[in-house]
Amino acid sequence: HIAASLPLPSERDHLRPRIDLVVFMIDIKSKYSLKNVETSLAHVDASFFLGKVCFLVTGVGRVNACSIETNAISKLAEAYCSPVLFCELELEGIRVATAQRLLRMLQICAGHIPGVSPLSFVSLMRNSDDD
Repeated sequence: HIAASLPLPSERDHLRPRIDLVVFMIDIKSKYSLKNVETSLAHVDASFFLGKVCFLVTGVGRVNACSIETNAISKLAEAYCSPVLFCELELEGIRVATAQRLLRMLQICAGHIPGVSPLSFVSLMRNSDDD
């Protein structure tokens, strides 16, 4: 399910499936995109930030068109202890690889990968990012 912003409308709460992963998409070419994500973050339960939230940054292939500093995104991800995936959606290979990574993250967050919890997965991602 896709939503442009949070909070989600409450009138369909009874029909909404369980939410296993929240992916915040940030278009690096739009400052509004980052502001919208920052506003939406306040509507996510704090327990979700323990392995069930990630940031997907699109448009990274055109560095000269960036309106958002990657440092600002890194600080946001660090503040919320959530991983960041950078991708260029216009390139099919990168788009497919990113979709596969998101699907794997979703499988972990939904509990479909035995022996791997969302929290342990995020801690592994953070350790690899720090190296």
